[in-house]
Amino acid sequence: MRIVDYKKIMIATDGSDCSKLATDKGIELARLSGGTVYVVHVISTAYLFPMYGDYFMGMNPYWETIHETLKKHGQQAVDYIKGFGEINGIKVESILLEGNPSEELIRYADEEKMDIVIMGTLGKTGLDRLLIGSVAGNLVRHSRVPVMVVREKCKP
Repeated sequence: MRIVDYKKIMIATDGSDCSKLATDKGIELARLSGGTVYVVHVISTAYLFPMYGDYFMGMNPYWETIHETLKKHGQQAVDYIKGFGEINGIKVESILLEGNPSEELIRYADEEKMDIVIMGTLGKTGLDRLLIGSVAGNLVRHSRVPVMVVREKCKP
């Protein structure tokens, strides 16, 4: 039996219950391998104003409030995992990124030479998946880093 040595474990989180389930798997893997967890949240600016892009964001008087709210939510998501990891004796680094979640997660995992990416999924199908896409699906299809997807019955 071959033992896989995961030293750099990336947990992608959006703060959902599914992300919390994936966290359990990532923390356990880090405990077994002696690895470090890098918890990453992407502040999704790509979907807010797709038709107007950066121009609209700069012109919208509410943009700063929206951005700060998204940033606060992201910080809470990574802080939850960081605290959970530290309680379990695992070293956890937290990272907030901005942009398109799929693209940023793939880029970060590749550039930082992660050994594995772990994330949860809601398992959306049909029209929901067509309209909003699947971050997990994009990572599985396009990441050069192995991806573990934890799919459970979760509340969105």
